[in-house]
Amino acid sequence: VASLTVGSSKKSIGLRADFDALPIQEENDLPYKSKVEGKSHLCGHDGHTTMLLGAARYLSQTKNFSGTVRLIFQPGEETMEGGPAMIKDGLFEKFPVDAVYGMHNMPGLEKGRFYFREGETMAAVDNWEIELIGKGSHGSMPELAIDPIVCGSSLVMALQTIVSRNVSPWQHSVVSVGAFLSGNAGNVVPQNAILRLSIRNMDPQLREMVLTKIRSITKAQAEAFNCQFEIREGVPGAVLVNTPANTQWAAGVARAVFGEEAVDDSLHPFMGSEDFAFMLQEKKGSYCMLGNGDTPMVHHPNYIFNQEILPLGTAYWVGLTEAYLQ
Repeated sequence: VASLTVGSSKKSIGLRADFDALPIQEENDLPYKSKVEGKSHLCGHDGHTTMLLGAARYLSQTKNFSGTVRLIFQPGEETMEGGPAMIKDGLFEKFPVDAVYGMHNMPGLEKGRFYFREGETMAAVDNWEIELIGKGSHGSMPELAIDPIVCGSSLVMALQTIVSRNVSPWQHSVVSVGAFLSGNAGNVVPQNAILRLSIRNMDPQLREMVLTKIRSITKAQAEAFNCQFEIREGVPGAVLVNTPANTQWAAGVARAVFGEEAVDDSLHPFMGSEDFAFMLQEKKGSYCMLGNGDTPMVHHPNYIFNQEILPLGTAYWVGLTEAYLQ
């Protein structure tokens, strides 16, 4: 966290950018692609940090404000652990702010346009890991084994019934199994299998129902195949809720800086998640989207952060700072 203070005003504003990468192999042919095998910036967090650094440089040079701006560079967003960890470490006690703001690039939205929404904007995510423990054996003698792959395969399919048969079409919920890890050889029945889940909900009561169903279905499937099981639950999720007044104000600043046509205040809710939600539980503020244009979606191996939006993100941060700290 960096602080810039100019003048005697006691007002303060927080600007947050994430900077963590993803465990994905990048498939782009670019001069600035990842050089680390199996890891890459395929969500654009490097771009987010660049925009905030640009704003920091401009504000430190021009000093056209009175008060304090907190530049919050946050790790661990993808795992939903960075925001809560910073808060637990005393982020807002050590670096007080009147309000805090965040921003994310978004493929599929018009390049360079800013999108805002009041209230519930992004889903709560729960990242869980389920381990199924069976009994290993030679692949030619499955009758001597307890096969966690067969159990896990059945469990993957059974989990899909939670949303399709328990959640109203008028509500929002997602249960995705993004990883199924087991075995290394075709002639071996492995000892265990690990499923990694991403569970997303917009409503607290619905979230509890979905999580309860995952627990009960896992137990029933494991018992049906004579497997043992362990569920490892991650950081409890939180819905990202934008403060209405702060969202209206931020959208107004964007209009003043970029013009009416560059702002859309009717953004639909996203089932994607953000641990900036935890900061908004502590402080007033708002989180907006900046259109990345017609590119592959974030987390895709061919995603590319559109560098043309870099100065726009920087100008947005500067605009918020100079407008609030007049």
